[in-house]
Amino acid sequence: MTNYRFTFSYDGTRYHGWESKTNADTVEGRIEAVLSKMVDGDNGKTSDVCRENMSADIRDTKTPAKVDIHGAGRTDAGVHARAMVASGRLNTNRTPDEIKDYLNRYLPADICALDVTVAGDRFHARLNATGKIYEYTLYVGLEKPVFDRNYVWCVPQGSVLDVDAMKKAASYLVGKHDFRSFCGNNKMKKSTVRTIYDVEIVKEGDYVRMRFHGNGFLQNMVRILTGTLVEIGYGHMDAEHMPEIIVGMDRQLAGPTAPPHGLCLLKVEYD
Repeated sequence: MTNYRFTFSYDGTRYHGWESKTNADTVEGRIEAVLSKMVDGDNGKTSDVCRENMSADIRDTKTPAKVDIHGAGRTDAGVHARAMVASGRLNTNRTPDEIKDYLNRYLPADICALDVTVAGDRFHARLNATGKIYEYTLYVGLEKPVFDRNYVWCVPQGSVLDVDAMKKAASYLVGKHDFRSFCGNNKMKKSTVRTIYDVEIVKEGDYVRMRFHGNGFLQNMVRILTGTLVEIGYGHMDAEHMPEIIVGMDRQLAGPTAPPHGLCLLKVEYD
């Protein structure tokens, strides 16, 4: 059993998030199903079939996946990724390039294996991650973004966001804080302390892009941060209230949770 490191990009529009779930179509579940078929075939249990049959077979199979992979995070339903890192052990004689080619042959068109390498025996995509970069995109134009609609949050037409106020509020987020006010899990028992290294907000034409760089993020944290910053941009909240929201450690103090489809995981960092 060799430990591998994978990097995937995916369009999360039609999936119930990254993490495998019973009776739900997820990105991780799709990948595990393809790898399981590959390993079974390598051990003489099944033979390769055409792409169309493979996809149908994977959807309908009731057999638990024989391959388990572990992602660097758990993106929500509708969230996308340009470079999600995962790790898992495989019993195969295929080279990393052959594994990558097999994945891209049988995975659906909205999931792509970007890289497959042999990892150290103790490497774990989530436990060894030291940082993540997420980007949230807003659309503030007057015309419908027909071709970007699955990847941006369209704020009400004609709305004016005070980007400078949003930047000022974001500056209070930088550093090590208890971000319980921005956690979507009210029953969170583990530490909610995280470190945000930088928040960059840039307006590019009809788009406002917010990039969050930190050592880790809580459930829905980036989406709640985004919703709060948008409320500040509207003038519904004051930028100077951000420190009070942080120290208050109360989800009710923060803004709404932004829709998932505007969020994308850009990068996972490792030492």
